[in-house]
Amino acid sequence: MMQSNNPPPEPIVNVAELLARVDNDAELLRELIAIFKVEFPRQLCALREAVGQGNLKNVQKTGHTLRGMLANLGTARGAAAAVRLERLEDSSDGAALKSALAFFESEVTDLLPELEACVAKARS
Repeated sequence: MMQSNNPPPEPIVNVAELLARVDNDAELLRELIAIFKVEFPRQLCALREAVGQGNLKNVQKTGHTLRGMLANLGTARGAAAAVRLERLEDSSDGAALKSALAFFESEVTDLLPELEACVAKARS
């Protein structure tokens, strides 16, 4: 069997980084995740709406907001996908907007369960 030379994909959440950010404080981590659970769906909805309308300015603005939220939670893959949205330069290319949105969504699909697992690790 041949081994791949490709490195394994980066984890959705860098648990060590996230726990270090909250000084291993499970209560603070729970609070941050609770806020994220409310704000993330709102921002994702706004992003989908902006992409659907071809509103590049709002795609970039929402991408920037999402990048900050995700970076603060140690989710480098999601933050990098948000940067891709932030840096789009042509709203007339609807396919590029939709492609960037699809990529972003694929990168954050399992985010909430991963964050919940971080809370469990912080308690132990």
